Amino acid sequence: MSIILAGLKFIAAGGIWVIPILIVGAIGLGVAAERYFVLSLAAKRNRQMWDKLQPVLHAGDFEKAREMTRKDKSTVSTLLNIGIERQGVVRRRDDIELAMEEVMMTIVPQMEKRIPFLALFANLATLLGLFGTIVGLIDAFSAVAPAAPSEKSALLSLSISEAMSCTALGLLVAMPMLALSLLLNVKAGNIIAGLEIASLKTVNVIAQANAENRTPQQAANRGETKAS
Repeated sequence: MSIILAGLKFIAAGGIWVIPILIVGAIGLGVAAERYFVLSLAAKRNRQMWDKLQPVLHAGDFEKAREMTRKDKSTVSTLLNIGIERQGVVRRRDDIELAMEEVMMTIVPQMEKRIPFLALFANLATLLGLFGTIVGLIDAFSAVAPAAPSEKSALLSLSISEAMSCTALGLLVAMPMLALSLLLNVKAGNIIAGLEIASLKTVNVIAQANAENRTPQQAANRGETKAS
């Protein structure tokens, strides 16, 4: 209880500029919580879907793979469905890769959405704290000027202590915000890297299947040419 009271006293000592700092911190915390939930859910769904889809692809059952990716709403299904739908239709590997890269370009911004705002909120909280301290110091010197010489030192020390509380609170808000920004960037980066690996593996399987289907056909064509 005493810790809570001490914390409230510390916040109140920062003056009016504590309010915008706390608002920025609350908004940043809300953004971080929303992004963490969305990215965690996306990573879980992608992992579950890939674990089911990978054996199907290696078995060469592309019809089942198409059906699975059509019905599933995960980002890995959205990405891989573009390549699997072109299996047997498009022969060139580059065409499949380009189609999947186009989808990837729409997925990446969704993964990184709103994360850069956390660094902005951290900088904003720090600057608001510094601005509140400067305003507090100006008010302190203005209030001390008409005071008696014997009281100036004590009044000035108290006013400076209260003004510095604003900077301290701004830093206390900014530091966790930067840590959350790093955490979410790493989480989004891991999801994107996983999608790229799954995409590459899928393209390799499709290319191998296309090559195996093309070999018997080429042999048959050569046999017909020799017979003629």
